[in-house]
Amino acid sequence: MAESAKPSSSERRRVGSGTDVKYYELRRPCRVMVLVNPQSGRGQALQLFSGQIEPMLTEASVPYTLVITEHQNHARDLVRETDLSQWDALVILSGDGLLFEVLNGLLEREDWEEAIQTPLGILPGGSGNALAASVHHYTKSPPAWGKELLLSCGFLLCKGLVTRLDLVSVHLASSQRIFSFLSLAWGFVADVDIESEKYRLVGPMRFLVGTLMRLASLKVYQGRLAYLPAPPFTPQNSSLCSSLPCGPNSSPNQNSRHNHITNSNHSTNSNHNTAHNSSNIAITTMRTEPQPVNQKGPPDSLLADLEQPVPDHWTVVNEEDFVLVLAMFQSHLAEDLFAAPGAAADDGFIHLLYVRAGISRLALLTLFMAMEKGGHLAIGCPHLVYERVKAFRLEPLSPEGAITVDGEMVEYGPVQAQAHEGIARLISG
Repeated sequence: MAESAKPSSSERRRVGSGTDVKYYELRRPCRVMVLVNPQSGRGQALQLFSGQIEPMLTEASVPYTLVITEHQNHARDLVRETDLSQWDALVILSGDGLLFEVLNGLLEREDWEEAIQTPLGILPGGSGNALAASVHHYTKSPPAWGKELLLSCGFLLCKGLVTRLDLVSVHLASSQRIFSFLSLAWGFVADVDIESEKYRLVGPMRFLVGTLMRLASLKVYQGRLAYLPAPPFTPQNSSLCSSLPCGPNSSPNQNSRHNHITNSNHSTNSNHNTAHNSSNIAITTMRTEPQPVNQKGPPDSLLADLEQPVPDHWTVVNEEDFVLVLAMFQSHLAEDLFAAPGAAADDGFIHLLYVRAGISRLALLTLFMAMEKGGHLAIGCPHLVYERVKAFRLEPLSPEGAITVDGEMVEYGPVQAQAHEGIARLISG
């Protein structure tokens, strides 16, 4: 949040000390909009809210307004137009798709620079729940799934600590730009994500079923991959920005702790070879011209136009045959897929993994089994490559395939992306 929104020294209590992360005690009450997709996961999001989260908010004296989404992009449209001064935080109880809508809605606003600093909370109510699993992991707590993960995220919401969150701008072939908080996938992972939709009723198990089905008909994809390597990395403690900016008189309705906005109709929402053009991996900006007047969000200074060659100081991967390309922006790809063990919410990196053609079905299955505990990078798979980057470009050459961003299918074609460090705000611990 902006500095002016931080609690004053008389209203906060330091918990960490020295070089540790510093925490500040949340003031009460705090005005929260809770957005729920009733169709997410097994269709039990509303039951999860009323049975688990609502009592926690009541006990913590957190006033809220419940908004039940009716259709795809409902949340996107709502946050793009709503008066955000009424809310101290936006909380999503759903899968990762609803947060994708909310983030892009905030970045489509005229006041996007202020809007994107609205603290966002995530409560797992879908099939993947990747960001929720990542947030739980960042607390250094033991792994959790299902109800335990929901309760952990509910506790963090009531605790109300706010940290920075990286976003990644993604440019599609049609010149559309979208913003991502989680991942971009092409090949095997994208296929599993899309094809497993038919198994949504089995919950998180849908990804296991989809993985086994796709392994039976493993495909190889042709394409070109290039990236801008990140500078050498020195691990540091991630610093929290503040607590939620909640004051004792901030409730929008002093006579009622919470309001329900319930909509009557619900619909379904749906060892490697590279060519180094330069040994210099310093981050060099590429663009100095102003953004188009109608383009919202931060400028992408590391990217050339998609129609132009990648900059000379980028690394070009020599291979053109891939089983998968996966760009991770958080630690988890799903509750039980610890895909980027070195990731943090605000490290400013894209964690790029790709698997070259030639890997056997058994080796690929072994890789994904190891990913459950984040051990896939340590098993010495010769087909797996991992790089920490600031930007990348992917140009599919195969005529058919799928690309997903945060689990949502986007148009198939050339795509490039750049990390924007810490521009959003996330309720975390």
